[in-house]
Amino acid sequence: MAYEFITVAREGPVTTVTLNRPEVMNALHSPAHFELAEAFDAFSADPGQWVAIVTGAGERAFSAGNDLKHQAGGGAMQSPPSGFAGLTLRFDLTKPLIAAVNGVAMGGGFEIALACDVIVASEAAVFALPEPRVGLAALAGGLHRLPRAIGAKRAMGMILTGRRVSAAEGLELGFVNEVTAPGELMASARRWAAQICELSPMSIRASKQAVYQGLDEPSLEAAIKGQNRYPAVAALYRSEDFVEGPMAFAQKRPPQWKGR
Repeated sequence: MAYEFITVAREGPVTTVTLNRPEVMNALHSPAHFELAEAFDAFSADPGQWVAIVTGAGERAFSAGNDLKHQAGGGAMQSPPSGFAGLTLRFDLTKPLIAAVNGVAMGGGFEIALACDVIVASEAAVFALPEPRVGLAALAGGLHRLPRAIGAKRAMGMILTGRRVSAAEGLELGFVNEVTAPGELMASARRWAAQICELSPMSIRASKQAVYQGLDEPSLEAAIKGQNRYPAVAALYRSEDFVEGPMAFAQKRPPQWKGR
């Protein structure tokens, strides 16, 4: 599929999705949202793709978020059912996502990163939820994901001021997993992806779903007792990987994961 506003590359079991509007700091408008939704639909449905990396084209920005000039000019601001960037409401995706943040991640751009499971950031990356400066609010998940990631007080310190946070401070606050030199960002993201791909894809999907759905349970007891009913956990128990892992261990050989 040829896209106009994004690029998609596949290398082995890893898909890389690049926001490709560098002339507007990879800000997103309605057509870009729908392209991203289609790309993530394809990634989700492809049994041969196990991990996705999301990044931005150019050196300046991961994404400046919502394309305000497009909006101010009367452009359509529709989003797909899967949310901003086709991602922020995609709660059924159990495959892991890595955000490789190469520069500015403002507003919706930060919300895209927060919708990923791992954030690897260049030293040049800057994060903020500045929507109130232009009469908006971070309603594509930022107001909910950030406090869940770093705690309410630290999140409110960013949300109520709209202040900019460096990659180093993001690491300290806890929403960034690793900070790299700008030239090493994609290599670091691919290293994370490779480490994930060493493990059973079925186990990874079960683990991701158990973590996120478990956090929404009313208690720790409810999470532990209820996790076997989660679809990805049930699928793990029925999978070939569930048999292959212990067998490979017993035979002292590397496992041959099937992802099914």
